Amino acid sequence: MAEHEAVLRFRVGQADAHYAGNLVAGGRILSWFGDAATELCIRSDGDEGLFVAYDLVEFRAPVYAGDFLEIRARITRMGNTSRAMSFEAWKYVRSLAHDGGTSAADLLEPPVLVARASGTCVVPAARQRKGGGS
Repeated sequence: MAEHEAVLRFRVGQADAHYAGNLVAGGRILSWFGDAATELCIRSDGDEGLFVAYDLVEFRAPVYAGDFLEIRARITRMGNTSRAMSFEAWKYVRSLAHDGGTSAADLLEPPVLVARASGTCVVPAARQRKGGGS
């Protein structure tokens, strides 16, 4: 994996469900994007940085407790302290528990894009320990 890329894979837990039918709120997906942003800042600068803004957020498909997601993130532009980033959330296993099946699931080929976003993080120059911006 490149220094300016991060991939997180995990099963969405029951505690992540917010709505009826075990549906996950979009805000939870943004939280996972934030986790990926933190990893990217650590990879590029050796510091967690601060997320300052999203300039695009799209939710494209539902996510339910029991689904398996892959969060893909990358730095698309590096300034002196700012890091522009893009994020995608892909569902690669669909749980059927919300349809009445207690443990059934389907592997999705190809995976389904459930959300995407772009935003900016800042790593103050005084906290950059790994070369930082240009």
